[in-house]
Amino acid sequence: MPQSATHEHLRAAPDGADFSMPASTPPASRRGVGRDGGRRLSPTARRQRRAALLFLAPACIMFGVYVVWPILSTIWLSFFSWDGMSDKVFVGLANYIELFHAPTFYTALKNNVIWLAMFLLAPPAGLAVALYLNQAVAGMRVVKSLFFAPFVLSGVVVGLMFSWFYDPTFGLLALMLGHGVPVLGDARYATFGIVIAALWAQTSYCMILYLTGLTTLNGEQLEAARMEGARGWALLWHVVLPQLRPTTFMAVVVTVIGALRSFDLIAVMTGGGPFESSTVLAYYMYDQAIKYYRLGYSASIAVVLFAIMLVYIVYQLRRTLRNEQ
Repeated sequence: MPQSATHEHLRAAPDGADFSMPASTPPASRRGVGRDGGRRLSPTARRQRRAALLFLAPACIMFGVYVVWPILSTIWLSFFSWDGMSDKVFVGLANYIELFHAPTFYTALKNNVIWLAMFLLAPPAGLAVALYLNQAVAGMRVVKSLFFAPFVLSGVVVGLMFSWFYDPTFGLLALMLGHGVPVLGDARYATFGIVIAALWAQTSYCMILYLTGLTTLNGEQLEAARMEGARGWALLWHVVLPQLRPTTFMAVVVTVIGALRSFDLIAVMTGGGPFESSTVLAYYMYDQAIKYYRLGYSASIAVVLFAIMLVYIVYQLRRTLRNEQ
C-alpha cells in the first residue's frame, strides 16, 4: 500500500482508536510471574514465609502427635476386641452394636443431657456475677478473690467438699434442712447433686471470661447509649451483650464440652452409682477400659462421645461465622 494511502487510513480512523502494532510481551518468567499465575515472591517475602513455617512446625507436629494421631488410633481400635495384653481381634462394628444395645449407654447419655441442660446455666450466672463485680466499689478485690476461688480448686477437692456438704449425718445440708437427705445415695438425686457441685466451679470460670470481656467494651458506644436514654436491661441487651458475643461463644462452647466430658466429680462423689444411675459417657468409657479391660469397647464409647462434641462444635462455628457475615 502506498505511504499516502496509509496516512489516509490512519487519518480516517475513529478518535481514540489505536491501530499500531502491540509491543512484544515479555515471557512470564521475565515479568516476575510464577508458575501458579501469582507474582513471584521477593527474597524478603520468601524468608518471612520460611520463618513462619519454621515457627509453626513444632506446634503442628505436637498437634498431630498428641491430638490427630490419638483420635485416628482410637477410631481404629474401636473395631477390635482387645484387653490390652493379648492380640487384637478384629470384630468390625460389633462394639458399636453392643454399645447401642446396652441399657447403661442410654443411662449415661440421658445423664449427659441433664449435665448439658443444667450446665448451660453457668454462662448467664457467670455474666451476672461479672456484672456485679465490675464495679468501682471499696473492697471489691476481696469479693472477686472469693468468687475466683472455685476456679483454682481441683475437681477432686470440689467433689470432697460437696460430698461432706451432702452427707446425711453431719453435712451442712442436713443441718440446714433439719434432717438428713441421702443425695448421693439416691438414684433420683445423685446426678443433680453432682451437677450442682460442678456448676459452682464452672460459674466462676465463666465469670472470669466475662470479666475479661467487659474490659474490652467500647466506652464511646456505652456513653452514646446512655445519652440516648438507654438504661438497665435495654443497655445490657442492645449494647453490652452484642459486644460480648465472642466471649459468650467461648463460654458456651467450653461449658458444653465440660458437660460432655465430665468425669472427675463423678469418680470422687459417686463412682457412677448408685447402680450406675449417675454415670456419664466419659465415666462409662473409663469404667469399661480400666475395670473390665475392654479397650476396644471403651474406644467405641470414646468415638461416639467425640462425634457428639464434633457435631456441636461445627454447628456453633458455622452459626458464629454466619452471624459475623
